[in-house]
Amino acid sequence: MTTIDLTTLLSKETTGIEEIASALDAGPHEERVDAVFALDRAGQRALFNKAASAAPLTLDDFVPADRPPRNPVRHAGRNTLPFTARHKLFKKVFCRPDDGTERLFGYNDAPSRGWIGPGYFVAVPTAANPEWGERGAVVVDYFQVPDGNVAEGWPAVLPNTKGLQRFVYHRTRDFMRRVSRFVTIGAAFRGEKSLDHYFVLVREA
Repeated sequence: MTTIDLTTLLSKETTGIEEIASALDAGPHEERVDAVFALDRAGQRALFNKAASAAPLTLDDFVPADRPPRNPVRHAGRNTLPFTARHKLFKKVFCRPDDGTERLFGYNDAPSRGWIGPGYFVAVPTAANPEWGERGAVVVDYFQVPDGNVAEGWPAVLPNTKGLQRFVYHRTRDFMRRVSRFVTIGAAFRGEKSLDHYFVLVREA
């Protein structure tokens, strides 16, 4: 059982994101996962709001700068969508493209992938768009899919307009904020409208 009680920390107005980050970074990976996965929708919403004051994310937070192109990094995730417990859990997998551009390729490795689809995306900084930048420093953009080589062994790249995944990923973007060294949180938007749904990610390596 985790020793990090994020629910209690988030219930206190005086708790800053730095205190939350310190608690999460002090523990092992398993405790970080247990702590953030224990948050319900209200808890994740509160964490996203607290994270507005954190240092801005960079692409290096998702794929460390020393990781070679097309070498994947997995992030364990839990969302607040109205799914069964099993289908709230997923992995977001990222890699750097081999063309040197400032972006990441990625997809969703979820229990439903076999029948919904991989949910490919391109992650980019939001600095060029002030309105987006207020939402988060990095956007996971499902309007885009990889247009170059992805990591070996990844599923075939499909547009999010194809198949059942259009009901989940099409016309969506996730705006990401830093929680701690290994933890990030995202808010889902369809077009420019907030869906008031969130997800936490914990980097595995």
